[in-house]
Amino acid sequence: MADQDQVFAKCARRLIPFIMLLYVANFLDRVNVGFAALTMNKDLGFSPSVYGFAASIFFVSYALFQIPATILLGRMGARRTVFGIMIVWGALSAANALVREPLLFYVLRFLLGVAEAGFFPGIILYLTFWFPKEYRARFTATFMMAIPFSSVFGSPLSGLILGLDGLHGLKGWQWLFLIEGLPACLLAFAVLKFLPDGPRDASFLSDAEKQIISTRLATEKTLAPTSVWPGLYDPRVLLLGLVGTGIGAGIFGSQLWIPQIVKAMGYSNFITTCIAALPYAAALVSMMLVGRSSDKSGERIWHNILPVAVAICGLVISALAPNHYVAVAGLIMAVAGLLGTYGPYYSLSSSFFSGPAAPGAIALVNLMCTGLGGFLGPNILGVLKDRTGGYEAGLFALAGGLVCSIILLFVLQRVMAVKQARIAAA
Repeated sequence: MADQDQVFAKCARRLIPFIMLLYVANFLDRVNVGFAALTMNKDLGFSPSVYGFAASIFFVSYALFQIPATILLGRMGARRTVFGIMIVWGALSAANALVREPLLFYVLRFLLGVAEAGFFPGIILYLTFWFPKEYRARFTATFMMAIPFSSVFGSPLSGLILGLDGLHGLKGWQWLFLIEGLPACLLAFAVLKFLPDGPRDASFLSDAEKQIISTRLATEKTLAPTSVWPGLYDPRVLLLGLVGTGIGAGIFGSQLWIPQIVKAMGYSNFITTCIAALPYAAALVSMMLVGRSSDKSGERIWHNILPVAVAICGLVISALAPNHYVAVAGLIMAVAGLLGTYGPYYSLSSSFFSGPAAPGAIALVNLMCTGLGGFLGPNILGVLKDRTGGYEAGLFALAGGLVCSIILLFVLQRVMAVKQARIAAA
């Protein structure tokens, strides 16, 4: 076991930091529109509904292309697929600097969703090529710490870039899209050098180490279906996806609106971006603690339920807050709780199937979490902001969705127990 631990730790040291770097670029290009909106909406005359729809339409195309893009990665290999994804998404993100009217904004956000669709679920699938189940929650959580990391450092960076307003005739938000979009194109070429398709192609592993990985993964393989379809209609997959819809709505609804919620408190653009980084600093801690605890205990369901409960409390506190300090504290609780679920949540999605059904199952779960949830969350906040003039109703709506997620987690726990009993009996 000690030898195995050393081999998997070696793989993690070689792969996880680089994958995190890629995901920092990915996530920054996905959510920088929230910071651009601090000045772009006023410059272009965009209403909250226009911004909310543009921010969320990304997740429609992101959802539609999840499954085919993930299956493509499984068949073509990680290097070529991720290279192509990053080249296209970097160019499209930078092209948002050309936006002048809503239609082009909608089109570019939609195309960006197409380009990014295969990256995240593809990486979750990629981790199953390297690590057995008992390692995945911690390494998934570590890789996904790129989300709060990108916000902790990207938020103040975005504030500084917005200060370039007027440089060479460009607005600050145009510089933001250009400066944060183009690095993805450069990182794409690093993928060709540093990202092997799997352990067999890894030059940093000896033959003995490759054999250890292959043998260890083979011992835990479930009976693998011969096609992709069983992973698309399994009750466990569908329930987990519905759970993720509420979680995704909460994550992206808060994420894409936090800069404007904080800005409405009367702060400058730069101070707003610094305050917006605080929830993600807390999430760095919650993701690591929850991921390690979940792997140590081997438990996944309660490691989703408890962080979601914390997030619900945070959203309600923020909506009812008597002052700005309490409101920010509530947002910190909400984001830290929601992102804390990621390690155990995506470890569940990658544990239901192996073989051809695995890419479809992983992609469908992420489709419903990030795709459907990501579409609903920002839209709901935008529409309710237009109708009520405040953010309270939208925060309550996100909390209601998370209550549904907790109920569905209890149902999923029961379904998984029944499935396991049947497997044991067989």
